[in-house]
Amino acid sequence: MSKKIIIAIDGWSSCGKSTLAKELAKEFGYLYVDSGAMYRAITLYFLRNHVDWTDKAEVKKALKEISLEFIYNEKSEQSEMHLNEENVEYVIRDLVVAEKVSDVAAIKEVRKFAVEQQQLMGKKKGLIMDGRDIGTVVFPKAELKIFLTADNAVRVERRFKELFEKNPNITIEEIKANLEMRDYIDSNREESPLRKADDAILVDNTNMTAKETIQKVAKLAKQIITA
Repeated sequence: MSKKIIIAIDGWSSCGKSTLAKELAKEFGYLYVDSGAMYRAITLYFLRNHVDWTDKAEVKKALKEISLEFIYNEKSEQSEMHLNEENVEYVIRDLVVAEKVSDVAAIKEVRKFAVEQQQLMGKKKGLIMDGRDIGTVVFPKAELKIFLTADNAVRVERRFKELFEKNPNITIEEIKANLEMRDYIDSNREESPLRKADDAILVDNTNMTAKETIQKVAKLAKQIITA
């Protein structure tokens, strides 16, 4: 008899965490929660409203004005991020947001706000979430934890291909600098740093296609679901 589980996917930027999570969600009929989109949406709100995120009181006040919700879009066949009832799924992928999101995500109050919402979403199980601290902080008891990694050069190339379609003026040097900065901030922040959970399965997809990565993790999930 199959059961519903929580699948936590952590790892470095541009390893294909979101692609993996979205495809697994489709395959198992699970809710997909993009934790990165939540932090990006908060960052977008801060940027739009000129919030000084070095000021704790200002951050706390701003968070009270933020409502985050994932709404399934039948056209795109995915859950999209809505910030205060506005679909911001594509706006939050902009490089301007990407350059600031690690700074905002490192703030204790911001992480507490996001994690509380994420844990509420996971109460019913049947959920897949990707991010930086899902297996260590958000769902430490998740039945399946994956930690994705890949060589830096491969990650830069993947990110460049993804962003070049939207912005042909982007350079590979900009992408490399952005990834290196985010890696450093994510792994060195005081609050919930990026690290592999002791019981997470390491998946290095440097030499794997997206399809091969999905097949590998889906097989692992099926073994747990049908056990």
